Amino acid sequence: MRILKILFLCALAIFTQMFGETSIYGQQQAEVQLEETGLWGGVYVRGMFSKKWGYYGEHHLRARNSTELLGDFAGRFRQVYNRFGISFQPHKHFELVVGPTLVMNFSPDPSDANYEKLTWEPRIWHQWLFSMSNIGPLKIYHQFRFEHRWKRSNILEAPYQFTHRFRYKFFAYLPLNKKSITTKTLYFSPSAEIFLHAGDGVVMHPFEDFRVYTGLGYVLNRNITLFGGHMWTLGQKSSGFQYRTSHVIRLNVFFSLDFRSVEDRMPPINLGY
Repeated sequence: MRILKILFLCALAIFTQMFGETSIYGQQQAEVQLEETGLWGGVYVRGMFSKKWGYYGEHHLRARNSTELLGDFAGRFRQVYNRFGISFQPHKHFELVVGPTLVMNFSPDPSDANYEKLTWEPRIWHQWLFSMSNIGPLKIYHQFRFEHRWKRSNILEAPYQFTHRFRYKFFAYLPLNKKSITTKTLYFSPSAEIFLHAGDGVVMHPFEDFRVYTGLGYVLNRNITLFGGHMWTLGQKSSGFQYRTSHVIRLNVFFSLDFRSVEDRMPPINLGY
């Protein structure tokens, strides 16, 4: 558990710097405000072609509240998000994924002519996923994700900026109606993820975002799993001392496809990210 203690101390140091009496950046007092609610729909696809090689994909349609009402969750389109990757699983407790991402970012205010209605954001990403041995019925995972992004604001003629994002997520699965997660299992899954960034436009410190996501899942069969829940986020704004929070409802479907011969199959190391 030493890694968890180290991560907790690092997070504590970052939050202490962010929300102390004054911040280092411009000697401004830190401000936190609820700015967004959202509804995110996601389709996750995981396929295995051989004992070690496979495919992983994420496809999201994300909406956020309207400009007039904070609590309506789906008044405007926010993003269309497509992530693809080739997975390599050398061990049942470790998986590596690498591939491209293409994000479509919609205007924060469709009625404002100073914003482009749509911008494109390409990325390259890679990921390490570690699964721990079960602690009773509880299964724990550590996910490290790295993203290299070419992004730009929706403001007219805004330039592209090249940034890096480093993510660590701790998450777990706990079956509720069975001793392990199999077909027809209802399970509980909490997660916490911290985002750090570097590159163009980074201000004050490397903290970018923090997410807590809690939900319930249900395994329909060996190919389809349903999952949904609530996510709370805390993100740094471009000023460096202001932070925004959001409440997001997430609804996901996981598809698992296995093209391996029966003798090559191993239990999947996760039900989705």
